[in-house]
Amino acid sequence: YKDLVLLVQKEKYLSLRQLRSKGEMSFEQDCLVEGGCLGQMHNGTEYKEVRQFQSAHHLVRFYFVTRIYSRHMKSILEDFRHGLKPDVVFVNSCVWDISRYSCSWVDDYKENLHRFFDELREALPEETLVVWNLTMPLGERIKGGFLVPEIEHKAPQLRYDVIEANFYSGTLADAYGMDVLDLHFQFRFSLHHRMKDGVHWNAVAHRKITSLLLQHAAEAWGVILPCPVTVYGERKSGVTHTCRKIFSTSRIKCGLLNYKSLHFPPQKKRRFCLLKRTEQLLNVKVPAPQPCRQYPPV
Repeated sequence: YKDLVLLVQKEKYLSLRQLRSKGEMSFEQDCLVEGGCLGQMHNGTEYKEVRQFQSAHHLVRFYFVTRIYSRHMKSILEDFRHGLKPDVVFVNSCVWDISRYSCSWVDDYKENLHRFFDELREALPEETLVVWNLTMPLGERIKGGFLVPEIEHKAPQLRYDVIEANFYSGTLADAYGMDVLDLHFQFRFSLHHRMKDGVHWNAVAHRKITSLLLQHAAEAWGVILPCPVTVYGERKSGVTHTCRKIFSTSRIKCGLLNYKSLHFPPQKKRRFCLLKRTEQLLNVKVPAPQPCRQYPPV
């Protein structure tokens, strides 16, 4: 989100300070709508952050989630039902889901994915492009805000759990007729751009993510980008602006999972095909959604 907001205004990379900060009142002319520094800053599963950037040509909203299906997510879906309908939704939720709630995360994660995809399909118009992003590779040794002391013992296994979770989520997203962008595959040879904590990534990686997202959306809509997003080359000492390298593909593929990206022009209705479930859905009660939040006037 931050790199996209910066890119539409300036030809610059995110600074290290911008990458590390969270919950600020304003970032590059955007505004904090809910959570963040408006509430209590913490690393718990109840942390929220909702942001909005608006210009004469753009309206971008960002929701930080710690679980793919929760009370907070239901409030986001209510925004979609009763507010503006997005042209495109990029979504991912994985690392917190498989580490912060249960040691046996597989069944809960599958069930929450089913519930989320079901309700998302109902909340959005059929012409909205939905892209599920697979989680990027974790390091062998990780540390970070989400890795609280009580789950530190999970750290060595998490990178393998992410691969398994990517398989489940990518398979389900594809079954629900959504596009799948495999960022794990795309960054398998770009590990030198990962930060020392083994979780987050540097400014060059963020620009590459933005490039992949924009290219995927453009290809899905049959649009030719007049000026492809470029990512500058790098030296051992850091980023340099002397050499440009364009990260582009003729068709965004999903690597190891070998999914075929589904491409629908925006004027045609997106058809959702749900494969028959292979397991009985759990009867999980979810708290009622919160009222729709108040956004700045559009």
